[in-house]
Amino acid sequence: MKIGCPKEIKPQEFRVGMTPAAVTEAVGRGHGVLVESGAGLGAGFTDEDYAAAGASIAPDAKSVFDRAEMIVKVKEPQPAERAMLREGQVLFTYLHLAPDPDQTRDLLRSGVTAIAYETVTDARGGLPLLAPMSEVAGRLAPQVGSWALQKANGGRGVLMGGVPGVRPANVVIIGGGVVGTAAARVAVGMGANVTVTDRSVARLSYLDDIFMGRLTTQYSSAAATADLIRTADMVIGAVLIPGAAAPKLVTRDQLLTMQPGSVLVDVAIDQGGCFETSRATTHQDPIYEIDGVVHYCVANMPGAVARTSTQALGNATLPFLLALADKGWRQAVLEDPHLRAGLSTHGGRLTSPPVGEALGLEAITPDQLLAG
Repeated sequence: MKIGCPKEIKPQEFRVGMTPAAVTEAVGRGHGVLVESGAGLGAGFTDEDYAAAGASIAPDAKSVFDRAEMIVKVKEPQPAERAMLREGQVLFTYLHLAPDPDQTRDLLRSGVTAIAYETVTDARGGLPLLAPMSEVAGRLAPQVGSWALQKANGGRGVLMGGVPGVRPANVVIIGGGVVGTAAARVAVGMGANVTVTDRSVARLSYLDDIFMGRLTTQYSSAAATADLIRTADMVIGAVLIPGAAAPKLVTRDQLLTMQPGSVLVDVAIDQGGCFETSRATTHQDPIYEIDGVVHYCVANMPGAVARTSTQALGNATLPFLLALADKGWRQAVLEDPHLRAGLSTHGGRLTSPPVGEALGLEAITPDQLLAG
């Protein structure tokens, strides 16, 4: 199979869909790999690195899209990229379709077979292609939040770990999954006073155990959230409903109950955000203020540490990428129900019921598509 890896064109996105190591693996199995010139530079990989791994270097994105049978990316295709997709081609990338009707319609119009990283599952019920980026985003959240807390950046002027005689920052993390646990690890390490909320008592018990009392756990409810945010210096939104829009857990009215200069970090912004006042920002202009509360809502947080992110994502996607290339998309998803869960569009049909529900579009399941 001819695999294409274009350069990411979303603003401030420095990751790349394939590492040279992934190219080596694919070429070793007899596949051709076409990499757009400069695609890996943001992550520290040169054209020479890719050529040495066995890839051909394409001069532009159009060459990659025209010649490749499968496109491997990181971020959702931008309008210019969507215009180059075609029926019979496979797109393997993050999609986040639920809050994005324009992208969804364009993918359906193109007829492309789109497989979303974020809804591929594993035997434990996890999301293995979302987990590495969730780890990165979670660990980044307290770092960027602490920057936003600095007075010069509009924050309260609170040091995360405090100093002897001065209390540390109060950090509330809503959601105790992969993102929340990673965020807690760093926030606790920075010396903050951390509370994690979740609706799973078993998960809260797990967090209490692994952190050995160094954070507080709280069962998540609307009342608990409303109470905690009043005294929080930083609130990290770390909730996810696979393939669907994130729930809104902090309302506009509740901002008025928060302390001036406190910070909201919305890690769920790729899925529409979990705060009512969230809107996507970029690394170039990451924060804005509403009712005295600083919002950090960068839609591609892992892009800030592109080399780490690219390597972590590449490790996770490689087995699925090779299965798609070796067997073709239909056989690969027939044999692997976990990869099948990522199938989002094919031949103009939407195959993700959660996206259909979010956008009011007709959808079938991947199983129904394959049976037909």
